[in-house]
Amino acid sequence: MSVKAYKNLDFLNSPDARIIRMLSEFVEPQSRFRHGGVKNTIVFFGSARTLSPHDSRALLKKAEQSIPGKRKPTQKQLRELKIAQQAVKMSKYYSDCVLLSKLLTEWAVGPDGKQKYLVCSGGGPGIMEAANRGARMGKGKSVGLNISLPFEQSANPYISKEFDLEFHYFFMRKFWFVYLAKALVIFPGGFGTMDELMEVLTLLQTAKIKKKLTVVIYGSEFWKRVIDFNYLVDQGVITESDLKLFTFMDDPREAFDFLRISLVRDYPDKKK
Repeated sequence: MSVKAYKNLDFLNSPDARIIRMLSEFVEPQSRFRHGGVKNTIVFFGSARTLSPHDSRALLKKAEQSIPGKRKPTQKQLRELKIAQQAVKMSKYYSDCVLLSKLLTEWAVGPDGKQKYLVCSGGGPGIMEAANRGARMGKGKSVGLNISLPFEQSANPYISKEFDLEFHYFFMRKFWFVYLAKALVIFPGGFGTMDELMEVLTLLQTAKIKKKLTVVIYGSEFWKRVIDFNYLVDQGVITESDLKLFTFMDDPREAFDFLRISLVRDYPDKKK
């Protein structure tokens, strides 16, 4: 007995059906968001490797205990100790992300219980987990746009069940990050975070994004060492006006006030 094409898993998983899989990653999330009433998001980007203060302190304690009292530590032990010490330092960004997400979610949930803005993350651990965690603490729903990877990425437990999505294609995931976003907050991160940041800045610079989109780069000490934007201006590869595409922030409450004011200004009918 023959099998209908849309039930033929061998075909659907084949290279010939790639376009169908791509379309599925557009239409299925669209359906979920439409039925869930999600029209506006505040997107958080950042490292999957950033630990919570609790986890980073536990890592440091383990590293310290592995070093013998009187014997000289090995290079591996010293390396693990250094990694743990840096994890403790970076964990402040996890705490700041939780608080900022919580404040935004509490503000976004109106007296009628309707949530005008949902926090959206990449759905994984680290800063992504912190964003979804803060939204739950703020008594609101949140979105997680996870992606299947051979390592590192797994959905965190704080995403609202109905908005816990998993993607195969990076470009479709990026589309959904930007399409509903009215603001973005970029915490310290590595290649993936820098890729997302630069793609958004490029779309804004080239006016491919026509809507108002507030971009906050959180953690100026980190980011100004990683990317010297002023040097790019000096070398003539970007203009000074391009620096107005984003704002540096270092305090979660100040970032909340800035985002709240920006969203009320840019979308006055969304949230007073």
